[in-house]
Amino acid sequence: MVVGIFRVVPLPGETTWSLMVRIAARYGMEAKTLRSGWKWHNSAPTYDTGGQRADAEVLFNAAGRRFLADVSGVAPGVLTRALPSWEQEGARLLAGKDAAGPATAWRAGGALVGPAAFGCRLCTARRTGEAVRAVRYVPRWRRVCVRHARWLLDADADLPLEHLDLRGVPEVVAAQRGWPGVARRAVRAGVEPERVFALAHAVVARWWEQAYGWEREKIWPRRLHQVAGGDAGGDLERWRIVGRDAAVFPEVVAVADALLEPAMAELVWADSGAGRPRALPADGAFCRRLGERVGRGWLGPLAATDHGGPLIAWMGSVIRLRRGAGGPPGYDNDPWWLRREHQAATMAGQLRVLGKEKKAPGSGTMWRATVPAEQRRLITSTLDSAEEQLLQLRGVQTGPTADVARRLLRGLGHSAGLIENAWKRTALAAVNGGVPLEEVAQWVNMPAAVLRDMLTAGGQEEDS
Repeated sequence: MVVGIFRVVPLPGETTWSLMVRIAARYGMEAKTLRSGWKWHNSAPTYDTGGQRADAEVLFNAAGRRFLADVSGVAPGVLTRALPSWEQEGARLLAGKDAAGPATAWRAGGALVGPAAFGCRLCTARRTGEAVRAVRYVPRWRRVCVRHARWLLDADADLPLEHLDLRGVPEVVAAQRGWPGVARRAVRAGVEPERVFALAHAVVARWWEQAYGWEREKIWPRRLHQVAGGDAGGDLERWRIVGRDAAVFPEVVAVADALLEPAMAELVWADSGAGRPRALPADGAFCRRLGERVGRGWLGPLAATDHGGPLIAWMGSVIRLRRGAGGPPGYDNDPWWLRREHQAATMAGQLRVLGKEKKAPGSGTMWRATVPAEQRRLITSTLDSAEEQLLQLRGVQTGPTADVARRLLRGLGHSAGLIENAWKRTALAAVNGGVPLEEVAQWVNMPAAVLRDMLTAGGQEEDS
């Protein structure tokens, strides 16, 4: 191959491997032919199914970068500005007998730089003249191609789709147009916009999981069917994973905007009793107003009683800051700190779990394959409520003995009841999922006959 005949300019934020694939196509060859110009130190990252990951990335040594600059016909300075991974190097490329020649190593782009998504092919065609696949590092708050009304999907997921059609859901495109204003308000408030987005996304993604049991929820099902091409019913569970981020994006932007408003923080303070502390009420003004902001006036009580979630954690931080109290162990009072357990699962991660479950349907080996979503939600909600109840007991051991004992015993008793409810639901789900009763009885340290009677009585109570 005679290098430098064609000039292939990188797209802003493009992965280096994506550029190499486009260079090979421009020269009329397969990418593996172009790869022969470098010494490769490892194998490309793959999906569980064996195919190469679309977000695969490559690192070069200095000689390798010079060679790619020659092949692309683009100055190194342009490549430096456009390719986020361009100047990163692996230690293995800097030593050994091959260090002087063009060398490269594979990496997963998401782990190396950040989230990667497919580019809009129509936009790529406008820039390059060819409607080919491109992969770019794009944060999750910039996934809408406003010009062509497309949602750009994560490139780390094993999925044939590159985008979702948003022409039937213009509110998603409108939310993308509105996000820059929210980001500017975050900066003025002294908060990094990405942290605000991450928290709002976690809040709304949690609502999305709970929405299975919301009879009054009409907006998200309509959006999901629209982005699925008109009907998601054929593979609803997969579409709920693939379409989630697009379907909830307007609510994410609305929640982010609301959480930045000082007036909303004042509502939290008032709901907490202000100078006279009290438990947050189920009909609090903050959650009611937040529900109205996302077009769901009925959502307030559901959000207010979702203990253990990111929204209640944010409210708790706001309250503690006003009171000058310390946060739970391991956390400070930064309202925008998102705990790991509150982070929403990625599309790729959820699809991997779903794929494993479908390989063993009904076998009892995969929890989500045998336990209905509603039962899983009830178990999670009960555990979260118990956690929140126990957190409220922290710091109560001051004051008159009778008052402290009363608060502790009532709180501990309530928490114990919630935990007992959760383990009964879990045991029942395990037995219904095919786990032998005798094994479950051993795990809870109880005779099998006693456990059978307890689960039978519990099931009758739920049915009544």
